[in-house]
Amino acid sequence: MTPFNRATRRRLQRLRQLPSIWEGDRQPLFRNTNGGPGSTEAQGDCILWVDGTEAVIRAMDVVTADVGHEAMVRTLLRAMEHPHGAANPARPKKILVRSREAQFFLRGVLQDLDIDVDYAADLPLINEILQGLQASLAGGVPDLSPEYAEALSRRAQQIWDDAPWEFLDEEKIIAIRLNYQEIETLYVSILGMLGVEYGVLMYRSLDSLKQFRERVLSADESSRDYLEEAFLQQDCLFMTFDQDDDDDDFALVNGHGPTPPALEPTFGNLHPLEGMRPVLYEEEAAVVIVALEALHRFLSRHGDRLDVEDFPALSSRYQIPTPDDSSRKLSVTVSTLPELADELYEMGAAIASENAAEFVDGLPPALNDDLMPADAFFSLGAIPWEVLEALRPTVKFHQSAATDFPMKGDAFPIVLIQTSRPKALTMIEEIEAAGGLAGICFNPGEDPFGGDLYDLGIFQTHNGEFHLFGEFNDADPVHINARKKWDQRCKKTKGHCGLIIARGLKGASRGNPKLTDMMALFEVRSLSSEDLGLGPLQLVPRIELPRF
Repeated sequence: MTPFNRATRRRLQRLRQLPSIWEGDRQPLFRNTNGGPGSTEAQGDCILWVDGTEAVIRAMDVVTADVGHEAMVRTLLRAMEHPHGAANPARPKKILVRSREAQFFLRGVLQDLDIDVDYAADLPLINEILQGLQASLAGGVPDLSPEYAEALSRRAQQIWDDAPWEFLDEEKIIAIRLNYQEIETLYVSILGMLGVEYGVLMYRSLDSLKQFRERVLSADESSRDYLEEAFLQQDCLFMTFDQDDDDDDFALVNGHGPTPPALEPTFGNLHPLEGMRPVLYEEEAAVVIVALEALHRFLSRHGDRLDVEDFPALSSRYQIPTPDDSSRKLSVTVSTLPELADELYEMGAAIASENAAEFVDGLPPALNDDLMPADAFFSLGAIPWEVLEALRPTVKFHQSAATDFPMKGDAFPIVLIQTSRPKALTMIEEIEAAGGLAGICFNPGEDPFGGDLYDLGIFQTHNGEFHLFGEFNDADPVHINARKKWDQRCKKTKGHCGLIIARGLKGASRGNPKLTDMMALFEVRSLSSEDLGLGPLQLVPRIELPRF
């Protein structure tokens, strides 16, 4: 048995402990192979962790049968730190397992986390969930034909390349009128501008779209059950992307563009009476294929005219072949809905205004959050020393370091801010008006409602003001790795780092600006949270859509 390392133990100990009992189990799954009632094949072992007190699934995995008990621990960690659905990160007071061997293994691993591990011969809630899952597999939920699966994958790649989340938020609704498979119109909402999850929601009705948005905006963030119920009340088809973001370093460290994350599209259905189903039947798949093809053609033609601040009335008609009969063409009309976008914006603004008096602004008077452009891309990373040398004489605005510093280590640590050219100029002017940039710091923060811990990225200007530029989840392994590299590099430069402000928010240059795109370089000190003297800060409550 390999114990947790110290950093992991400390991270888990910081999680809020719930007075609840979780159930965990591992059972084999079998799938019907369409060869008759006795024709089944093993699908691996299902690992399930459930909050028995709240009766919600926190994490689930399917692993091969030869994987050891470590797999149960990995799934348990995800249940604690990154739970499924709207659940908040936490650790339980007690867990129940049905295997004596697993009980002894978990006791050894969790001994420093104040979690009781007990044995139970029967776990009714787990039984019910696994029986339902097994019944679904045994019932032979039909696999899509190879033609449909290939077409879905191809359309997903097209939308990923179009990247509509770079210039559209979830309020900018696009209507796709297709009159196909008993669906007249789909109302498309784009996920991803917040960088949380990328995808496309295709609502079957405007009422469902509006009701969900209103419920989420007006919900008390501490009401997890309410948000989960609102999520399940949606009536839509969806496509989301799962990514493998192992390499968080800014791409210019190696002098090349960023390596695209692994593309793993997930398709599914949401309905008030059916809940969430992460699979499409052929009729639904056909609709999604047609809708995504029409959306892709529309974005290819009009994408450069669309923006979060400029969403004009546009409409185009396309002849789209049907997946079941390529000789049959559908006349599909795709249109923007600017009036609906305004309505959704006003809805959010009105509810935010009503709720403003109920929340205490967690930012202290000295900490501002208006320096960063709302749609800016930011990244914590580094640039090679030769790039730094080339940038100094060519950048339009350069603030050199107050003192010389050693050019040691593999690269110069920087924060990259990338936005449109006008917004970049405005940001540079505001920093200049404040006397220039004095330092960059990371300060601890906390969500007072969810209990999550954050690493807050802060700029200090020479007039003594502090400006928030980013909020990073303290338990996110990607950010933990980025901060580790940042601290190591700053140590080798004797506490020096930099800020680069670049243009080119859209297209291939996003996250990978050329030297000619970089408009400002600030060489400053890396400050500790003790240097700032702000102490732990509480985050301003924010409203986010639940993740699929």
